[in-house]
Amino acid sequence: MPDWTYHPLSPALVAVLGRGRAHRAALHALATLSSTRAGRGVVRFLSHHPPVPDDLRGRFGAVVPVEHAADAVRALPALGAGVVEVGPVAAADADAVRRAAEGRTCTLVVRAADAAAARACAPFADRVVVGPVPGHVHLDDPAPGAALDALADPGSTVLATPALLVRSGPGWFQRVVEASTPTGSPAPLRSVGRDPRRWPAWLWGLLVGLGMVGAGLGAALITLGPLLLWYDRAYLGMDRTQLGDLNDRLVPFLQHDRITMAGTMVAIGVLYAGLAWGGMRAGWPWARTALAVSGMLSFPTLLYFLVIGFVEPLHTAVTVVLFPMFLLAVLGRPAAPAWSLRPDVDEGVRRRSLVGQLLMVATGLGMLAGGVVISLVGLSDVFVPSDLVFLGVHADELREASERVVPFVAHDRAGFGGALVGAALAVLLLSAWGWRAGERWVWWTLALSAAAGFLPAVVVHLLIGYTDVLHLAPVLVGVVLTAVALVLARPYLCAATARVAARTR
Repeated sequence: MPDWTYHPLSPALVAVLGRGRAHRAALHALATLSSTRAGRGVVRFLSHHPPVPDDLRGRFGAVVPVEHAADAVRALPALGAGVVEVGPVAAADADAVRRAAEGRTCTLVVRAADAAAARACAPFADRVVVGPVPGHVHLDDPAPGAALDALADPGSTVLATPALLVRSGPGWFQRVVEASTPTGSPAPLRSVGRDPRRWPAWLWGLLVGLGMVGAGLGAALITLGPLLLWYDRAYLGMDRTQLGDLNDRLVPFLQHDRITMAGTMVAIGVLYAGLAWGGMRAGWPWARTALAVSGMLSFPTLLYFLVIGFVEPLHTAVTVVLFPMFLLAVLGRPAAPAWSLRPDVDEGVRRRSLVGQLLMVATGLGMLAGGVVISLVGLSDVFVPSDLVFLGVHADELREASERVVPFVAHDRAGFGGALVGAALAVLLLSAWGWRAGERWVWWTLALSAAAGFLPAVVVHLLIGYTDVLHLAPVLVGVVLTAVALVLARPYLCAATARVAARTR
């Protein structure tokens, strides 16, 4: 389990199971998940830590008592541990050591209590030592800086104690790996030449984000102005006035759909620009993955027209222009690590921010569910019951009045659902992977994208009088969750003191 579930949810688990059993249950659950290749992939996907540096490989892990050895050997390597020390071990514990050693993917070191225990465990372990293991440093301080200080001695192997892991959470390994990764400085914009063939991947990602912002603002201006362009009028066979004559609430209904869609497009643009400038430019591998996952599921929503039957030229043009840039962003050469970290952060501040992180992840999951539902509605029934109450008409009446009005609305509705899926995935992955002390760009990206996505949706509903409580409830819940999350996370993500580089090349 990542830190954003471990710390916020562990008090409830401790209250139910008791402290010892709760911690054992968490370790066993992680070990069970990590026992298969697919499960290890899930763990690595959730943590998404950079590769362990060569000078750290084999010198970094944990020390555990023998009763937890089997679970620790299966669980901890997926988090970044390369060494697990088990001890003290008696001769009677040899069978437990044998079970722990089966299928291991890390170095197993046994700290034997005596010579008899050493002989009994020797066939199963990579190394057996009687008494303290030379060069092994057992660390109780959860600050990554303490681990870096110990690792400065090339002959040392730094091992987290159970007390450290309980206090810090499973993300400790990732924080140490990131703090120990050699880094440079992010490339300034002025370093980019004029030849687009040499532009870095992060610049293409930034252009995609700015392009989405521009497209969203353009869509908003069209909606607040003529609403219908020439191709809309040609498809419908009527203009704005005739739409109003058909149903006096149809024009504001279309405006509410399109303003919400435009706000979501701007939100996506802010998220993509933030991921590119703040994440990809600094060499964070997870930022590219977040951009790729979001874009690969949102750009293809253009193909909704195969079901709906209405092809919007501007939507198509935006996709045709931005999608190649998106491919250059996710397929181009990644930037070298260039992040800066604050290795030592007040633990209370960090834990409060983890509650905010959990709330942001929950918001992203809620948005994702909403986007899927809205897409399905747009591709099938088109209207939800509250829509028809607002319009004061049945969908069949609209179909009888014009065979193209409902498909026209369906295009807007399904397109909004697809855009919401893209925004949700970007929020979800940015929140799950980007939470680090001093990374103020994460806070500002989430805050600005939330303002762009939520505020127009709320305001337009109020302006047109579409105030059904159940219809607005998901948006209002999202606003509250995001606001609380950002308040809790601000002292951590927007640390006032200057960040310091972990290590420089």
